[in-house]
Amino acid sequence: MVGGTQFVGRAIAAAALDGGHDVTLLHRGVTGRDLFPEAEHVLADRDQDLGALAGRGFDATVDTCAFHPRQVRSLAAALDGGGGHHLYVSSVSAYAEPEVAGADESAPLAELDTDDPDALPMTGETYGGLKVCCERAALEAYGAHALTIVRPTYVVGPHDPTGRFTWWVDRLACGGRVLCPGPPSAPMQLIDARDQGTWVESLIDTRTTGAFHCCAQPPPWSFADMIETIRDEVAPSGTELVWVDAAQLVDAGVDGELLPLWSEGSPEQALALDPSAAIRTGLSARPLADTVRDTWCWLQEADWRRDGVGLEPAREADLLARLT
Repeated sequence: MVGGTQFVGRAIAAAALDGGHDVTLLHRGVTGRDLFPEAEHVLADRDQDLGALAGRGFDATVDTCAFHPRQVRSLAAALDGGGGHHLYVSSVSAYAEPEVAGADESAPLAELDTDDPDALPMTGETYGGLKVCCERAALEAYGAHALTIVRPTYVVGPHDPTGRFTWWVDRLACGGRVLCPGPPSAPMQLIDARDQGTWVESLIDTRTTGAFHCCAQPPPWSFADMIETIRDEVAPSGTELVWVDAAQLVDAGVDGELLPLWSEGSPEQALALDPSAAIRTGLSARPLADTVRDTWCWLQEADWRRDGVGLEPAREADLLARLT
């Protein structure tokens, strides 16, 4: 496991250990030194020196944190043929925006207009194209016969450090009048990190090859469905969902950082994908209500902070007063 101590990688590592595998975690040691004591921890910075992998052999390698193709190539060079089956965690951001809902894994991919993707900074605009470059570098390094690519939608659940889904759970649990950004029908798809971890472990076990997007809800499933599910599980009686027009919010300077997971009024068909290929290979997702409850329970004990994600109460109250 390259990574394996935070959220997505943590859930995969936990599933692999539960499945009886001997697990080696390659990470920098900034976090997770005490996590999974039954695993081998190899401390290294993949951008500096992967010499700790020299001469090692593994049945499979899982890479959750390559964001530039140079990182894929340097890992392959360090493994030098000893990495076994390779699974790369990409993103549904790797797709160019599908024209209609229900696209499968053959949908066109995002392309970058550059001859040197490694020179690009990772931003919201380059993220998807860089993931595509990483996928192609992995295909070149390992071959289609030994490569699995997983493209998750929004990954949610306990231990989520992003504050996105977590913010909505926390906000709705506070009750009152909750500003909800329109349109309510905007596509949305989620996957619990633990369900993804279990599925990834099974893909490794079976050496299943190919590309799969990983999501729980088949379309149509919406932003409103997500908000209402969270409300039903954690919001106090009397909580009011107040839907506000997207254009009004954009004009007021509100974006997807202040209202996490919101598409800023431009519904994204990349969040209305067909999950049937993943389901055929064993993906099984728990009800979102279970994820909401587990996330809320985790929040009660976690050292969780907003860290600039989400509307502050005073700003939300002002927007509600002015726009509704």
